[in-house]
Amino acid sequence: MNNCINFSLKETIKFLKKNDNYIILTHASPDGDTLGAGYALYYGLKQLGKQVEVVCPDVIPQDYAFFLCETDHVNREGATLVAVDIADKRLLGALQEEFGASIDLNIDHHISNTRYAKALYLDSDASATCEIMYEVLSGLKVKLNDTIAKALYTGISTDTGCFKYSCVTAKTHKIAAALYDYNIEADVINKVMFDTKSKDLLTLERMVLDTAEYHFDDKCMIVTVTADMLKKTGCKGTQLEGITNISRSVDGVLAGVTIKQTDDDTYKISIRTYAPLNASQICVSLGGGGHKNAAAVILKGSLQEVKDKVLCAIKQQMEETNAWTSAAR
Repeated sequence: MNNCINFSLKETIKFLKKNDNYIILTHASPDGDTLGAGYALYYGLKQLGKQVEVVCPDVIPQDYAFFLCETDHVNREGATLVAVDIADKRLLGALQEEFGASIDLNIDHHISNTRYAKALYLDSDASATCEIMYEVLSGLKVKLNDTIAKALYTGISTDTGCFKYSCVTAKTHKIAAALYDYNIEADVINKVMFDTKSKDLLTLERMVLDTAEYHFDDKCMIVTVTADMLKKTGCKGTQLEGITNISRSVDGVLAGVTIKQTDDDTYKISIRTYAPLNASQICVSLGGGGHKNAAAVILKGSLQEVKDKVLCAIKQQMEETNAWTSAAR
């Protein structure tokens, strides 16, 4: 039985004030939101005199170096564990065995959160966990500075596709505007995150486009990234984030699917949808989760078996939502 306690913002702030030693956990294949939220909280808790360590299961891409730093080394015994932007403990990757069953607080914005922590502060209306973290730090009376503001802005910008996705609200823009009071260099951040591609990445994109398949009257597009492609091009980390947007950019496609091979028989499935389809519901049916328009799941099997499972789940939702008759977006 899951005894996860729902925390309010006020309760979250009170909890973070009362303890002294923290380990902040980010998810595997780290993105701007988990890192931005994790390091913003790190800097905030350090201002309050806490001992804090940020732990990531994977190597952190250098694209985020502008807000990273060497954090404390906190003794695991007696430390308070805080997971940020982690909807499911499986996303802890290599850290799951060590920390998965003992997370004290989870701060997240994914509606599909599996409530694995002892306490959860969830705001599924927030565009990013960094949007939530801005309010947490404000409640802690943390004095923002350029570095904290950069971390928060990075998380919000990357999780909203540079403010293009439907999860963006007036509140999102208000928080971003407040961050502009600091020297965040938003143009530089967005160039690095969205507009810079290496020659290797261009080569990978060409390979990926060659795998394109269309299904269900061209309303679903699937592209595949194999381990062999990654080995040939040397692409990894944040370079791959833009790949998931290839299929969602095609006119008329309601479900864009990116299948990335992570092991011999293991694949990470990223699904991007437009109304009336719901990516989160599709991925939850397969054992994953995420947001209404962007979600993911990890599946095992052969590539064809994985494709068949995904297509079956998408077809079922298309039938349930009558997406067959939806006008091209």
